[in-house]
Amino acid sequence: MVLSLMVAPVQAQETALRALQTGDDSRGWEAVGKLTLGRKGFCTGALIAPQLVLTAAHCLFDKETGARIDAAEIEFLAGWRNGRAAAYRQVRRAVAHPEYVYGGLEKLDRVAFDLALLELDQPIRLPSVIPFDTDARPQKGDEVGVVSYAQDRSEAPSLQQVCHVLGRQPGVLVLSCTVDFGSSGAPIFAVRDGVARVVSVVSAKAEVDGKPVALGTALEEPLAVLMAELAGGGGVAARAVPGVRTLSGGLAGNAQGGAKFVKPGQP
Repeated sequence: MVLSLMVAPVQAQETALRALQTGDDSRGWEAVGKLTLGRKGFCTGALIAPQLVLTAAHCLFDKETGARIDAAEIEFLAGWRNGRAAAYRQVRRAVAHPEYVYGGLEKLDRVAFDLALLELDQPIRLPSVIPFDTDARPQKGDEVGVVSYAQDRSEAPSLQQVCHVLGRQPGVLVLSCTVDFGSSGAPIFAVRDGVARVVSVVSAKAEVDGKPVALGTALEEPLAVLMAELAGGGGVAARAVPGVRTLSGGLAGNAQGGAKFVKPGQP
């Protein structure tokens, strides 16, 4: 997607992506997980309550046919790293924003509604997997960060500790964060009072003046709409699938929470 927008220049203080390969690296980020979408792809999602995962709405659609993916074919792998997850959960119900319309080519006006909530079949209640709070969207020029999976780094998440908000459109953030296919749905974090909170979700990658940017969906109103839809029984429920599913697993390393970049005084 190529955009023509008035945005701030890319900041020089951007940090590079850093793979979270070890237990120490990943500590505090286990609530970010890989979403497997049947056998055809994956997205990134983040736990915002023990039984709720926030992601992008377009992740719920088959990119070839445009059909909704059965919720029973979506699995959330919390803290997925090098073949293991802190917890494995199936999806019981998937709710896309009612104003989001999937349609092949990405368009800017879809980004403002590119948000979805996934209700898991069982809550995740582990000391190492702490759901993130959400917050209002940041201002132009603010520092943010992102934790995501992508096509060339699908076996461990990567952290970009510092990127920036380059501009704001109605319901949309233009970000200098590094994203790629598979990063869709990844949480964008801002730090307030020493705590990382989710302020946006990665919707798409784009270009502004030939430079790569990420587009994020603002959370405030869309998330409230999704919560109301879920509470009212909306969304698409998973079809019953027989079989036994593994509900949790372990990751090596210290199980204490606390996202590392918001507690710089800790080792």
